[in-house]
Amino acid sequence: MNWITNYVRPKINSMLGRREMPENLWIKDPESGEMVFHKDLEENQFVIPASGYHMKISAKERLKFFLDGGKYELLENPKVVQDPLKFRDEKRYTDRLKDAKAKTNLEDAILNALGTIEGLPVMVTVQDFAFMGGSLGMAAGDAIVHAFEVARQRKRPLILFAASGGARMQEGILSLMQLPRTTVGVDRLKEAGLPYIVVLTNPTTGGVTASYAMLGDVHIAEPGALIGFAGPRVIEQTIREKLPDGFQRAEYLMEHGMVDMVVSRLEMKGTIANLLKLLLKVPEKDKAIEPEILPPAVASGETRPHA
Repeated sequence: MNWITNYVRPKINSMLGRREMPENLWIKDPESGEMVFHKDLEENQFVIPASGYHMKISAKERLKFFLDGGKYELLENPKVVQDPLKFRDEKRYTDRLKDAKAKTNLEDAILNALGTIEGLPVMVTVQDFAFMGGSLGMAAGDAIVHAFEVARQRKRPLILFAASGGARMQEGILSLMQLPRTTVGVDRLKEAGLPYIVVLTNPTTGGVTASYAMLGDVHIAEPGALIGFAGPRVIEQTIREKLPDGFQRAEYLMEHGMVDMVVSRLEMKGTIANLLKLLLKVPEKDKAIEPEILPPAVASGETRPHA
């Protein structure tokens, strides 16, 4: 069968002038089963047009959609010890990190970027769920703390897009220590009088929900996002009761006061820009701010070191 697939079929296709079709040309809506053309979906920020279902997106895609002109300057994340506990289960932790880096082309689950939205200078921190489930370890914790410090020094509001399964088990107590560390970072930003807005994406759970993801001045959630500490299955098994429909989903949490608003990804930029203008008390005449001009290298998302 491999001989037919690998040799005979390509030979016939080349003789007949056939071209192989990309496998990801169409994407299936997880809710309705509708097939959506990949290019159309990308132009709609990976929101299914018919159902409004929000697909997971990478950190770099998030920055491209959110910041003015898709231009930003990446901050270099602090360096940390890769495997402090020499952890191993079915695989070495160092091997899992190598696999995640190769898969995502990221150093860890956090990207920090400087840019503008509607001309307002901002710091944006994005968690990438594709990197080991967006788990919070020493590297991610240091990157988040670094983002708060740079935002404070540059007097910029910070917008954080959370997406995580929780603390990284391979780092044990060192991972859990990132919860109070990031909380201190939030407090220092607020002491400086700078806004901190959190966008909860699907999913945001575990220790991330128990720390910086629930300490914002405003909490916004994407439609349908799963948000909570423990998962619904664990809760049901613990309390031995059936949970309400939609429990821990963004809309349910907004109805019960845990989330301030549920906003489509397509309207996220405008909504946050308006919130920042209110929180920063931008005068009406100054609301049309000229976009910040970034150097050519910055426009490509090049990483640059920052103190």
